[in-house]
Amino acid sequence: MNHRPVTSAKGGKTVYGSTVGMLMLDTVFPRIPGDFGNAVTWPFPVLYRVVRGASPDRVVRHRAEGLLDAFIDTGKALVADGADGLSTTCGFLSLFQEELTRAVNVPVASSSLMQVPLVQKLLPPDQQVGVITISRESLTAEHLLAAGAPQDTPMVGTENGREFTRVILEDEQEMDVDACRQDLLDAGAELVREHPQVGAIVLECTNMGPHAADLRQQLGLPIFSIITFVSWFQSGLLPRRFSGITDDPR
Repeated sequence: MNHRPVTSAKGGKTVYGSTVGMLMLDTVFPRIPGDFGNAVTWPFPVLYRVVRGASPDRVVRHRAEGLLDAFIDTGKALVADGADGLSTTCGFLSLFQEELTRAVNVPVASSSLMQVPLVQKLLPPDQQVGVITISRESLTAEHLLAAGAPQDTPMVGTENGREFTRVILEDEQEMDVDACRQDLLDAGAELVREHPQVGAIVLECTNMGPHAADLRQQLGLPIFSIITFVSWFQSGLLPRRFSGITDDPR
C-alpha cells in the first residue's frame, strides 16, 4: 500500500498505529490463535493491558463487583499511551459499557453482545440472532439490556461441556483444544435444535473465536464473534487509505 509522504507530524501520545486498547482479564489459561488475548489473532497492531484482580470467575459469576474503578484506571492508561478506542476480553463486561465510555472519553466496544441488535437487522423478520455464552446461568437480562440486545434472545451455554467453561472460568493452565471445539459445536447444535428460528449466532465469549469457522461449517449460519466486532471497530478508528485516487473515478 502506498502512503502519502509525511511533511509534518503532531505528537501527544506515546504509541502510534495501535488504535485499539485491549482491557485484559487477569488470567493464565492458554490463549490460542483466534483468541482475543493472542496478539497474532489481529491483522493490525493492538495495545494490551491487564486489569489486575479481574479473574474470569469474578467477572462472569460475580458481575465484576468492585472492579469498575480498576477497569476505568486501566482504560485511561491505555488511552494515555495511544489507544483511540477500547475493547475488553469478556462479553459480560457489557455491564460497564456506559461507565467506561463516560470515564475514558473514547469509543468503547465492551462486549461482543453489542453485535446482537445489528445482526438482527440483517436477518429476515422470521429469524432471530442466537447467542452462545460461556455461562448461561450467569448471563442475565441486565447484561443483554446493557448491550442493547433483545430480552428474548435465544441463548445456550457451554457450562455442561467437557472442557471449555471449566478451563476458562477456573483459569487452568492446560487446555484440550479439541474438547473445547467440541463443546462449542455441541452448544451450537443445541441452540439451533431448541430454537430453529435462529438465523445467525453471536459468540459472547472472547475465547470462542478459534472455533467460529468450525461452527460456521457445521451449522451453515453466519457466526459473529469479538473478532468480527473489533475488526469492524478498528476499521472505523483507522480507516484504510486507498492509493491511486483521482478526481475522475473512471
